Amino acid sequence: MVESDFDKPLGLDRTPVSARRDVPYKSIAFAGLGLLGLGLFVFISLTGDPMGSEPYAVAAIHEAKPADLPAPAAQTGAQAQPDLTATGSMAKRMTSAEDLEQQSGVKVVRAGTGDSAPGAVIIRVPSDLGIQLAPAPDPRLVEKTHFGPIPRVGTDGARPAEVYARPVVTTSGIKAGAPRIALLIGGMGLDTAATEHAIEALPGAVTLGFAPYGHGLEQEAAHAREHGHEVVLQLPMEPFDYPITNPGPHTLLTSAKTAENTEDLHWLMSRFTGYAGVTNFLGAKFTADEAALKPILREIAGRGLYYADDGTSAQSLVAGLASGLDLSAVQPDVVFDASAKPLALEAALVKLEAKARDKGIAVGIASGLPLSSIDRIAHFAQALEAKGINLVPLSAALGRDKAMPAVTREP
Repeated sequence: MVESDFDKPLGLDRTPVSARRDVPYKSIAFAGLGLLGLGLFVFISLTGDPMGSEPYAVAAIHEAKPADLPAPAAQTGAQAQPDLTATGSMAKRMTSAEDLEQQSGVKVVRAGTGDSAPGAVIIRVPSDLGIQLAPAPDPRLVEKTHFGPIPRVGTDGARPAEVYARPVVTTSGIKAGAPRIALLIGGMGLDTAATEHAIEALPGAVTLGFAPYGHGLEQEAAHAREHGHEVVLQLPMEPFDYPITNPGPHTLLTSAKTAENTEDLHWLMSRFTGYAGVTNFLGAKFTADEAALKPILREIAGRGLYYADDGTSAQSLVAGLASGLDLSAVQPDVVFDASAKPLALEAALVKLEAKARDKGIAVGIASGLPLSSIDRIAHFAQALEAKGINLVPLSAALGRDKAMPAVTREP
């Protein structure tokens, strides 16, 4: 039988390894390594270059000795700053402004003070930067109700209108008897971002009014007071077109009984603490109705608060009723319209400044202003000191006149 490739299993036709001739691979490898080592030895012996012509550098490391370090200069009184020359040495320290001027080679001419450089320089920081209002709530001024704490007059006679008010701060740039301006900006607490912006942007002497709605009122009012702002509570009151225009829950109504309005007032008062006074939010109809308004004003006075009429209603009876109720009250000289255009706001600010110079003190009130108007009022308020006008909290305008001033309204 003739065998074919199909009869031979794969790999069985190969010559066994044991039958192959041994090839001296290991001997050849060792011989090559030996020749390479011998060549490298001969190269180093002839050239003296152990790096095989690769670039290298040698650096010496020495331990620093005390003599190598700069000697410390003597210190006297306040630490003087070193005079660093172009080489970085500390050859001389400046001990006065005169030394500094001599080293710089710049001649300084001082009008009215002679040629000598001044000694110590005093930097005056406005005293109201670090002002702190009284902590709130003050236990003396708290009455507990089923709604929460509401303000009251303390057993020692302490009143929220006085304890929670911001003190008047007069800087060195304001002369005695200078005109004063008080500003109340309402609408706080309804929008967190807008409220935070107003708290941060407006000077601390600007009083802020918080609506009784919104979340986190206690924290936001406390934040405002931490920044020095006196705060007031805005009370929603019935307008003439109610309920088409509805200020919100617990609005004080002319149709409600006195007990019902008082109950609603207590709910509104419990929304946060630390306010020195209250102001109306809307309320043209309510503030024109003596039967409804008078008991509420009496309750506000009895709790040691002041009242700020927002000036939006010419029919308001607050001015005539307040004095008979021993209620400290104030009305604005200028009302800023929330919908006013920039030119109208500018005109209102100019008028407010003119009234302050004419009467000695003027009050401006606004509510629900857009951020652009807040920024413009902030700029106006910050520039008052340079004009010789003192910015004061709203409580500083209480009792300024026996008769309430007429209100200027801007379109």
